[in-house]
Amino acid sequence: LEGMRDALPHLQHLLAIGDGAPSSFEAMRAEDPGDIDALTAERRAAPMDVVELLYTSGSTGEPKGVMLTHRNMLTAATSISTYLELREDDVILDVLPLSFDYGLYQMIMAVRMGARLVLEQGFAYPPDILRLIAEERVTGFPGVPTFFAMLATSMKSIDSYDLSSVRFVTNTAAALPVKHIGVAKKIFPEARIYSMYGLTECKRCTYLPPEDLDRKPTSVGIAIPNTELWIVDEENHRVGPGVVGQLVIRGATVMAGYWGKPQETALRLRPGPLPGERVLYTGDYCRLDDEGYLYFVGRMDDVIKSCGEKVAPKEIESVLYAIPGVEEAAVIGVPDEVLGQVAKAYIVFAEGAQIGEKELRQFCQERLESFKVPKQFEVTSSLPRNNNGKIDKRALA
Repeated sequence: LEGMRDALPHLQHLLAIGDGAPSSFEAMRAEDPGDIDALTAERRAAPMDVVELLYTSGSTGEPKGVMLTHRNMLTAATSISTYLELREDDVILDVLPLSFDYGLYQMIMAVRMGARLVLEQGFAYPPDILRLIAEERVTGFPGVPTFFAMLATSMKSIDSYDLSSVRFVTNTAAALPVKHIGVAKKIFPEARIYSMYGLTECKRCTYLPPEDLDRKPTSVGIAIPNTELWIVDEENHRVGPGVVGQLVIRGATVMAGYWGKPQETALRLRPGPLPGERVLYTGDYCRLDDEGYLYFVGRMDDVIKSCGEKVAPKEIESVLYAIPGVEEAAVIGVPDEVLGQVAKAYIVFAEGAQIGEKELRQFCQERLESFKVPKQFEVTSSLPRNNNGKIDKRALA
């Protein structure tokens, strides 16, 4: 141990375990009382202390370290647990990375409620996941859109698994296409399905109550408990229903800032309605309907600017997903000498589907304005994903 200390002059505390290690804290205190006293000293934390540094996924830009406080995380966990109606007897399957806030909060909420958490490394083979759900009698399944796209390939054998224990299914990271909502309903017919939306910078913004899923399938819902939201235009004026603008979030889940990035922090955290408070300018284009339900339009960094018009990739992707035989779709902007940028669509077909570019283009032309129709289509066997399971548009670009 002394040799290790000499090689690591900056090491302050050393706790040894295993063969040859002191058998108890008392023995270690006799050997090095300073180390043990420092480890066992009483420590107190205030609600505003930063407790977690989570990095954004970087699906459309450089990952940033989000500073979250005790208050941020406890508020979020309480709010989400409340509207999901989590119970002590729940069994939650977590196949998401714990470095992803969606995966991490499954653990936090399970511990908070006293529920059981089943950890599984990855979602590579859907039948294995379905078998695990049946064996463990899972009651809660959190997923992302790519999971439901992959589960769609197992529909033919779905009757082989008893999935009756699942009482709620959640989705976030990106809006769940209507096609995948249908998949979730068929696979988990007894479950309440929650379509949700959020950012690492405030954990969760909205959720769509399951009873509203059929009448507002493209909405990401209403503000979560203890959160307020509104839409502003480019002059920072609040706008009414139907107008697309930047989403602003107010509440105790809003981050403390970006680690080591004061300029980026100042762009996102701005003065709120009350003196001294800061609210989150999300950088996402959204709109509200007459009932106050939110609709995600696109990330500001993701928007395509073509011939002076703003094109939201999600609008095009929603049309592509409606084409029979299209399993996955992603749209990005690519340079164009005349128009500045044009939309390029990447398509993954379901097994056996045969659709030509002419049919794809015609389908889009019938449902989109001309400047929104992709100028390029590329068929691929799969789309790149980051560690959080999201489609990685930076890799496509």
